[in-house]
Amino acid sequence: MAAKALPKGLDASANPDPFPSTYKPLPGKTVAIVGANILTATGKEIDGGVVVLEGGKITAVGAAGTAVPQGAEIIDGKGKWVTPGVIDAHSHLGVYPTPAVQAHSDGNEATDPNTAQVWAEHSIWPQDPGFNRARAGGVTTLEILPGSANLFGGRAAIVKNVPSVTYQGMKFPGAPYGLKMACGENPKRVYGSKGRSPSTAMGNVAGYRKAWIDAAEYMRKWDEYHAKVGRGEKADPPKRDLQLDTLAGVIRGEILVQNHCYRADEMATMIDISHEFGFHVAMFHHASEAYKAADILAKENVCIATWADWANFKMESLDGIEANAAIAHKKGVCVVIHSDDETITQHLNQEAAIAMTAGNRIGLNISKADAISWITANPAKAIGILDKTGTLETGKAGDLVVWSTDPFSVYAKADKVFIDGALVYDRFDPAKKAKSDFELGQPGAGEFQ
Repeated sequence: MAAKALPKGLDASANPDPFPSTYKPLPGKTVAIVGANILTATGKEIDGGVVVLEGGKITAVGAAGTAVPQGAEIIDGKGKWVTPGVIDAHSHLGVYPTPAVQAHSDGNEATDPNTAQVWAEHSIWPQDPGFNRARAGGVTTLEILPGSANLFGGRAAIVKNVPSVTYQGMKFPGAPYGLKMACGENPKRVYGSKGRSPSTAMGNVAGYRKAWIDAAEYMRKWDEYHAKVGRGEKADPPKRDLQLDTLAGVIRGEILVQNHCYRADEMATMIDISHEFGFHVAMFHHASEAYKAADILAKENVCIATWADWANFKMESLDGIEANAAIAHKKGVCVVIHSDDETITQHLNQEAAIAMTAGNRIGLNISKADAISWITANPAKAIGILDKTGTLETGKAGDLVVWSTDPFSVYAKADKVFIDGALVYDRFDPAKKAKSDFELGQPGAGEFQ
């Protein structure tokens, strides 16, 4: 007699996304932006070019004279610049929202070194005004992460930066989950202060290894169960464990590791652990010493997400330098400029400009065509959505920004922001400046700071 199927809530493989996206693109038109300087994030810069949005997708990108569909709305791009939508690969909007009060402080489940069972999306407050301000800075997609108190902080969620009543209405359809991990000072400080392990760097490493051993055993039990069921044999299922579900998802390659880690030596250790247990680190976040380990990172195809010039605020950031991103880029590392901050997310284009300038000051000759990838294509790659967005290429989602001037200028502002071909922000149209319910009636709501 064939084994009876388990209720889907008792077998993770039966329902891998129990909180499915309900995102639906906003209505859009056929639009042609004509005469703008275009940075495609594929290494190309097109002067006075054309971008066409149709049916929510990019349908043409090219030089002056590129055909424009009959009846398209024409946007005069002369003197303006067009880039892909900005992607913030390290955000805590919604989980540490504004106003920053204890009632909304939902980013760290700081109760155990391993909280891989928690999911950041369950803490997202969609009414956080920070989403609107980020959109005014050109941000179209964000990865929302738990904090870094724990060795394993929980699952990260990827969201479209659209107004929504629910987080499900923001979830990026088809995007993979991430797992937030943290090495370094934070976990050992949080738990050492409680008289618990880990309290040292070696305690951190022991904690990771134990967790992956447990995950491998959990996978073995479930694989054995599914094999028996597949053969029609009687089998007793293991008890489902939400924490181990997430870690098993990483080993299977379904969930991407997003690892808070500053120091070069600790990044090398985390890479060794990934080899030991058969998973891949998608990206090291903050990565202040990436320039020291750039050869290793490039060889391992590990991205880094960093700031332009945040350093020296704690010991593990002591050797941070302004040229970190630029040096790593020149050595073949996939570089991302991130925010980790509700204000920097509004100015990621200028944060990238600072990092580019720091590299060029020491002779690295990084072009704008390359640097734009730090806030568009590379974060899309690192969080697993480059096949859908992050570059201006035909067939990709119509996620783009029309800038008032060179986006690497301190004076640049996002004039228009499109997500899936729909105009979601217009600097000159109050009707296209969404306001959170929390901000209704407040002057200046929806503007960036």
